[in-house]
Amino acid sequence: MAILSVIAVSGDDADQQTSPEEKSDTPPLIVDEKSSKDDSVEEDLLDLQQNDAPISPSSESEKPLVSPTETAGGDMEKATKTVRIQSSVENNSDGGAPSGNIYKASMLLKPSPSVTHLDQIVSPGSNRMNGQQGSSENGSMMDEAWERLKKSFVYFKGMPVGTLAALDPSAEALNYNQVFVRDFFPSGLACLMKSPPEPEIVKNFLLKTLHLQGWEKRIDNFTLGEGVMPASFKVLFDSHRIKDTLIADFGGSAIGRVAPVDSGFWWIILLRSYTKCTRDHTLSELPQVQRGMKLILNLCLSDGFDTFPTLLCADGCSMIDRRMGIYGYPIEIQALFFFALRCAQQMLKPEGGGKELIERIDKRITALSFHIQNYYWLDFTQLNNIYRYRTEEYSHTAVNKFNVIPESIPDWVFDFMPLRGGYFIGNVSPARMDFRWFLVGNCIAILSSLATPAQATAIMDLIEERWEDLIGEMPLKITYPALEGHQWRIVTGCDPKNTRWSYHNGGTWPGENKVFLLWLLTAACIKTGRPQIAKRAIELVEQRISKDGWPEYYDGKTGRYVGKQARRYQTWSIAGYLVAKTMIENPSNLLMISLEEDKKIAKPRLTRSASWTC
Repeated sequence: MAILSVIAVSGDDADQQTSPEEKSDTPPLIVDEKSSKDDSVEEDLLDLQQNDAPISPSSESEKPLVSPTETAGGDMEKATKTVRIQSSVENNSDGGAPSGNIYKASMLLKPSPSVTHLDQIVSPGSNRMNGQQGSSENGSMMDEAWERLKKSFVYFKGMPVGTLAALDPSAEALNYNQVFVRDFFPSGLACLMKSPPEPEIVKNFLLKTLHLQGWEKRIDNFTLGEGVMPASFKVLFDSHRIKDTLIADFGGSAIGRVAPVDSGFWWIILLRSYTKCTRDHTLSELPQVQRGMKLILNLCLSDGFDTFPTLLCADGCSMIDRRMGIYGYPIEIQALFFFALRCAQQMLKPEGGGKELIERIDKRITALSFHIQNYYWLDFTQLNNIYRYRTEEYSHTAVNKFNVIPESIPDWVFDFMPLRGGYFIGNVSPARMDFRWFLVGNCIAILSSLATPAQATAIMDLIEERWEDLIGEMPLKITYPALEGHQWRIVTGCDPKNTRWSYHNGGTWPGENKVFLLWLLTAACIKTGRPQIAKRAIELVEQRISKDGWPEYYDGKTGRYVGKQARRYQTWSIAGYLVAKTMIENPSNLLMISLEEDKKIAKPRLTRSASWTC
């Protein structure tokens, strides 16, 4: 595991110390001693106001957002914070130690008491045998899931700001003791869909990650884009200043050192879900939040050499954070990009340059939807067309626009493709089509209405027709089929974790690493009027997941075995199950994460298959 070294530069380190009595009385929370109603101002909002005048606590426009009971307080400091993500061997040009207000957090910080110790949550010897009979009932299983989700909460100065990735006491923490932006999404949804809703943690998470976005991000000698959101963060306790401290990872500690392209998209989508749930638009209309959205979108909408409206990505930049051959224009990122654009379209205000950005978003949405619906879609008819493609075509009249060689079509596709059904393939770029099935990209396409109603129906048809391949004994396949043999060696670089039918390489994810497949399938099924598919999948999950200790993923072609490196008590598995069950019980919750079809977007000009006919 790479070592994350963070250097924080603060404008004012004068903090009032907390007494030992205060710390011992309130485990596992850290209660800020400066939380009086008279002096308290939302720390996140102040930290976000870098280079601006401080927010007045008496401002009427801010009062609905900043309640004294919600804030933990803090100094009104306009600090510039710098995160430097370095390799294990640190290069220090002058050989000197930091001076003044600069200190090495890694030398002073220890795990924060605000994170409950693992052995207090699940004792190593207990595997829930005492309550197994009760857990077979849906009610007690739901109660257990809510309880475990609550125990995963991470607190910063007394406020919940996210959930830990996993709480497995039998395994080394590694980076599973952090709050991942994409992984928190199902946890946030579960809190919003709960009856009654608990939106506070979602609001705190949105503000805290927005605050981290404002940090200067450096990997070696390179500075990342201003709008990049962190992949994850964790809370540590600074024994020097007697306060909680945040450490963020923007990709410098990730496998392959790749920045998370999808984190900003999930953040925008969750902001829209929060607004839908609470009907409170004051958070999304806050100037700092508007600026955060604009920074994310400007990164994606910047001019370049692209001839396509899709977003170019490196391998490992999303939920599949290891080398799996998804470089280029992966369907998951394109669907999330489209989803985030449409959410931002609803929340951006025209003031302060917003009108011009909204116009750019409108144009990009139209171009992106046409491109994906035309060139990524595959069904029986289109497969036959590609099989008969001519190559080396020139001019704008070319049918084979990407010069795909028909001989590159893998043999498995011909047997996998049913007469009824279709899906968006994994990737399209010059002379390359990745025909693999990726469930996340297809489900997001349905929820965002990137897929037309006919395409959405065809995707559901495919899942039913290929149930054994895509669902198996434990839902759901993250991708299909698995890479094997020589192809696995070339594409993954002989990755021992992504062996065939394991982890990202065809593994089964009931909660799904970093994006929770069960709730995605459930939402897509409800939107397309096929809830019976989701109910069938949920029933399969309920037969085993609690008894198996809520594992991260399952291995095997049909998903029969707990993954060889899977963590137990995985938060996204727990939260994904809760969201799926909550939506099945109350389908109106779908409105938080679904967008209706935009009638202004031009429909595809090409008719692909009879399977599209409703």
